[in-house]
Amino acid sequence: MRIGFIGTGAIGGPMCRHVIRHSDADVMVFDLNPEAVQRCTDVGGVAAASVAEAVEDADVLLTSLPGPRDVEAVALGAEGIEGHARPGTVYFDLTTNSPAVARKVAARLQAGGITMLDAPVSGGVAGAEERTLTVMAGGDAAALEKHRGVLASFGENIIHTGDLGSGCIAKLVNNMIAFCTTAAGAEGLLLGTMAGVDPELLERVVRHSTGDSRAFRGLAKDTLAGDWSPTFALDLAYKDLHLALELADELNVPLSLSPQVHNLMRMARAMGHGGDNATAVMRVYERTMDTEVRARTT
Repeated sequence: MRIGFIGTGAIGGPMCRHVIRHSDADVMVFDLNPEAVQRCTDVGGVAAASVAEAVEDADVLLTSLPGPRDVEAVALGAEGIEGHARPGTVYFDLTTNSPAVARKVAARLQAGGITMLDAPVSGGVAGAEERTLTVMAGGDAAALEKHRGVLASFGENIIHTGDLGSGCIAKLVNNMIAFCTTAAGAEGLLLGTMAGVDPELLERVVRHSTGDSRAFRGLAKDTLAGDWSPTFALDLAYKDLHLALELADELNVPLSLSPQVHNLMRMARAMGHGGDNATAVMRVYERTMDTEVRARTT
């Protein structure tokens, strides 16, 4: 089998390398960053000079891209999947995408005999590196089952979510919940600290109580260390939450928490934290109250 993998960034890179290591396929790799490609060719992948070269002889395609515009460009652009992949190719888009864009792209590709599934992933860089990602796949169930092994090379939980676009919806909902939880954690840590509780003790209490979550733990870890090094950039989180709000607009579903968190992210980006980790929303609270929530040892 021949696989084309396009987009080998912070999460796409580890996924691509696992596909190379844990499948019997020949993997063609393309990314705009030559260094990212080389990290994949170093473990056995073959560099492609373009998207067209990566897809033209592939049986299966995988893309991991920043957002909807990138998916459209790779899939439908002049050198993209639509014009260069063979009929019968199965395409898994691992991007956190708009369900509307996923459906639009899939319809265009289907006309050329290419089957697309939206299959965004959750688990972050750590999950990608440790092969523990959750894959939410919407679309043709038979195609998913046929190529489940490819996704299993980097995913621990592979869930068929239903019709095309449902994978994107599930991912947007998951991220919306996580971002709202992160904001709540920031408010709680700041409030408790300003009320006189040691933030390390407060983190310990929450971690062993009903307020605990993966999102809270990530927020607390970064805040106590004062380290906002990106594993999932605030700019990407802002994009994802924007897509969730667009979906709510389409369906006329009222949301009250998420728009506030979106504004909080907008403020953090205006302060220059767009390239920092998404947990840097805490910096808005800290600057507003002129207080830093840090561990005593740092």
